[in-house]
Amino acid sequence: MTTRYRVEYALKTHRRDQLIEWIKGLLAVPFVLHSQPTAVYQEHSKKLTEVALDTHQRYAEIFRDVEGLMDDHIEHELSGAAGKSKLKLLVPTVGSFFTRVYLKDAFKYQDQQRFISRRRFVAPSFNDIRLILNSAQLLGLVHARGLELVTFDGDVTLYDDGTNMTPDNAAIPRIIRLLQQDIKVGIVTAAGYTEEAKYYERLKGLLDVMHDSQDLTDQQRSGLIVMGGESNYLFRYDASSPHKLIYVPREKWMIGEMATWKEEDITELLNIAESSLRACVANLNLPVSVLRKDRAVGVYPQNKGRLSREQLEETVLVVQNTVERSQVGTRLPFCAFNGGNDVFVDIGDKSWGVRACQQYFGGIDPARTLHVGDQFLSAGANDFKARLASTTAWIASPAETVQLLDELASIQKSLP
Repeated sequence: MTTRYRVEYALKTHRRDQLIEWIKGLLAVPFVLHSQPTAVYQEHSKKLTEVALDTHQRYAEIFRDVEGLMDDHIEHELSGAAGKSKLKLLVPTVGSFFTRVYLKDAFKYQDQQRFISRRRFVAPSFNDIRLILNSAQLLGLVHARGLELVTFDGDVTLYDDGTNMTPDNAAIPRIIRLLQQDIKVGIVTAAGYTEEAKYYERLKGLLDVMHDSQDLTDQQRSGLIVMGGESNYLFRYDASSPHKLIYVPREKWMIGEMATWKEEDITELLNIAESSLRACVANLNLPVSVLRKDRAVGVYPQNKGRLSREQLEETVLVVQNTVERSQVGTRLPFCAFNGGNDVFVDIGDKSWGVRACQQYFGGIDPARTLHVGDQFLSAGANDFKARLASTTAWIASPAETVQLLDELASIQKSLP
């Protein structure tokens, strides 16, 4: 009963990525034809090695062909006919690719790490393809020699959910390595605070290590910024501040369109969202408190309790649908997301946050930007919209972020 429930639940549209699911379907045929699920005592037979090599070749050919479709999709977008590419017809939800996507080379790399071709009982999975796409986009950025900005989500990306960044965090030396290369770094988080102290508490380990580092110049330290509330509050590194951060007024970083967001529209949208949240609280009997901020509203559990995944996602989908159907929801961008144990609605979203970071550093191009985050599902995930503003990497834990940054460094070293 549980297994059937979980399978059916995972097939819901808001729990799927259509491009990844489509690639999984393409790989299913060679897996079935070449998997050879023979007895365990034949595990090291010469036949299995030959089958693995053949399977690797078949998978590589599929990734080569999909790479070709992505190249064609990019060409159609550049010519102003994005909706007419073959890939768009096959996967209607596919978005933009800001660089070439080296899928075949990425598959070969990940196959060496995960031994995908040698598996006989487990077909290429969602996570296999997610990591291959990450590698493919890193290759695209490095081959173009264009990486100028890396933005990160906070919880589950740089540190575990609900915790803070401590000095022993493995991502810190990798972030410092980026700054040493004069690559700008932005932390684009849903945490919506107006005071530097709150962000310092979250990022204390990173900020203190940066302050004490002998390997960074003052110019390189100034390459770190924090964008809070998705796209609402910007702070820059400042060694003279007791919290190592200083608030940057909106007029110094706002994208032009942000200036058209009216305060009365913001209030109206948050009123609608709050009303919908309270209706969900009553309907689902949720043991939560409602928190209203100047540019966000949300619910969080009382007494450090836990909400179930189903409760969180039901609340997100109800609120998102309600706000989308309102008039103000059609003219003002917003983000309704599942924070792991809370639900919030923010004005703006991470596409605006990443664009604002690009603007702050002088107008960095999307093709020279990488956003790293853990929430890329189509609903209730606040990193999803970042795909509109930059190349993205979808990770599942802080450990994967470290692996991704090490992979980036390895690719950089391998090129002349």
